[in-house]
Amino acid sequence: MGVRTWIEGWPVYRQLTGTDPLGRGAAAQSERSKELTARTGTADRIAKSVCPYCAVGCGQRIFVKDEKIVQIEGDPDSPVSRGRLCPKGSASLSLVTSDRRQRRVLYRKPYGTEWESLDLETAMDMIADRVVAARDATWEEEDEKGRPLNRTLGISSLGGATLDNEENYLIKKLFTALGAIQIENQARI
Repeated sequence: MGVRTWIEGWPVYRQLTGTDPLGRGAAAQSERSKELTARTGTADRIAKSVCPYCAVGCGQRIFVKDEKIVQIEGDPDSPVSRGRLCPKGSASLSLVTSDRRQRRVLYRKPYGTEWESLDLETAMDMIADRVVAARDATWEEEDEKGRPLNRTLGISSLGGATLDNEENYLIKKLFTALGAIQIENQARI
């Protein structure tokens, strides 16, 4: 490759002498980058969803190829986010595709040092039994003056940032019905 050929292939030279003075198009492309195609361009279909990270409800477009998610981007049709996503929403592809994601229930016994796998039904039964036992053990029918309380301080709820408004509403209803009064959520970025 001669010096002239090398200079003509240099992106700055192409930017200054070509039709791309801002260097955002053809001047910035290498031979390799000209051959690249976007993951979004090869998708079989696009599913619309809502970002799971907070209560804002930013719209997402989920690009699917061969029934696997290949890209998640902001939805420009969303009146909430108009195609924009925060850093957590932009990284949500790894939430569903990471090889480090746990896909089974893990349980560590009290004072145990090792995790063991449980089936979901067993884990749910264990949780329900413990909620009922804590509620029964700490139930307060009335205060010292005989005024009705009908509450428990033995259970509480702290919702996470991945819960939307509807889920928080249902959790509030559930825990209120159980008699819990310590109910909060962390539905903020």
